[in-house]
Amino acid sequence: MPRPLRPRHLPARLSRSADPLRSVERRPLWQAQLPAQPDRRARPLPDVVDLAVIGGGLTGCAAARRGAQLGARVVLLEAESIGWGASSRSGGMCHPGFKWGPAELMERHGAILGEAIYRESVDAFEWTAETIREEGIEAAFVRCGHLQLAAAPSHLEHLATAAASLATVGEVARTVGAPELRDEIGTEAYAGALVVERSGGLDPARYVAGLAAAAERAGASLHEGVRALRVRSQADGRAVIETSAGPVVAREVFVATNGYTDGAAPALRRRVMPIASSIIATDPLSEDLAHALSPNGRMFFDSKNFLYYWRLTPDRRMLFGGRASFWPSSVDRTARILLEGMLRVHPQLAGVRVAYAWTGKVGFTFDRMPHVGRLGGVTYATGCCGSGIAILPYLGHRAAGWILGGEPAPALASLRFPLVPAPYEGRPWFLPAVGEWYRLADWRAGRERRQD
Repeated sequence: MPRPLRPRHLPARLSRSADPLRSVERRPLWQAQLPAQPDRRARPLPDVVDLAVIGGGLTGCAAARRGAQLGARVVLLEAESIGWGASSRSGGMCHPGFKWGPAELMERHGAILGEAIYRESVDAFEWTAETIREEGIEAAFVRCGHLQLAAAPSHLEHLATAAASLATVGEVARTVGAPELRDEIGTEAYAGALVVERSGGLDPARYVAGLAAAAERAGASLHEGVRALRVRSQADGRAVIETSAGPVVAREVFVATNGYTDGAAPALRRRVMPIASSIIATDPLSEDLAHALSPNGRMFFDSKNFLYYWRLTPDRRMLFGGRASFWPSSVDRTARILLEGMLRVHPQLAGVRVAYAWTGKVGFTFDRMPHVGRLGGVTYATGCCGSGIAILPYLGHRAAGWILGGEPAPALASLRFPLVPAPYEGRPWFLPAVGEWYRLADWRAGRERRQD
């Protein structure tokens, strides 16, 4: 297996006093900066509800809010604390779109359904902006656009195709070559980029906290420290949710656990793969350095399989994330991997202290698409596949309207939800082998870049 290149500016061994990771906090930046939240533990559970939501992240809170707005009796069950999982561990990048662009979606699913699915992601982005405004959520939401950066010259053709595909549905996007790239980002590590204007950033922990507060204002009952253990159907069509705090009877059950899905929803667990994604965040940067790195305040991610994604936070920290490893790893090890990656992209950050490092689980599906529908006696929205901040809360909102208010089903509900094609019950034992194959492909692409 080829050994990854070490950047010339990063010594093979740093002294303890010079090590940028010398005093890192092993928790998400967003959680550390979140103001104190209400204590929702040890609250008595209702006996009977119209809607029981399992999972207190963005998706679940959005569903609970919408259900309560429709006049339903709603209970939300969260095993940890509100937003504890991926909802407060992401990079805070909010954008339309999926792994597959509009043209690919139309080719796979037909022109009408394919375009409807893509436009649903645009609606999700605009719904996010409107919900934050309507509920007065202080989530530092900003429309800033994003760049997808070509890790190798051969990737530029794909980005040009993506720009043309987006144009067919009226989205503003363009490609830039290496010379023009200097106006967008302070790095020479990439061959060019796709610039997409309808995109933004936010503070995900404040966003999920705001959605939770909005759900409570609408009348939903939120409970932390309550784990759903099993869902079983009754003869009268309702379901009993057996929990660590006692049973709840519900007319409808909505599961919103994504990459943290467990045995309470076994049919979903066989369709969602939890994949670790890790992030580091530096100390705040000077105005001059921050502007040099990101002149227009964009969100960034690259075209590798083991991709990097990064941005400046509202307080001018560099937040840098990626799929650091598909092998079981400690936060310290993934932070070291990401530090080396960050310095390859932005050597200007050499010597800047890393203040926070953390990891979380992203929910991936076999077809790399989000899914919403009904399965095994529950309704669900799951499979963010790295693009969940916009689409999954919107699907939670839409699903609640669908099952409680007779509203139309989301277009994504028309997709078949495939099983993971392996002996699989929630532990993705095969990912290390897949990861090594992807790492080899990225290494080959990197050689192409260096030889160009």
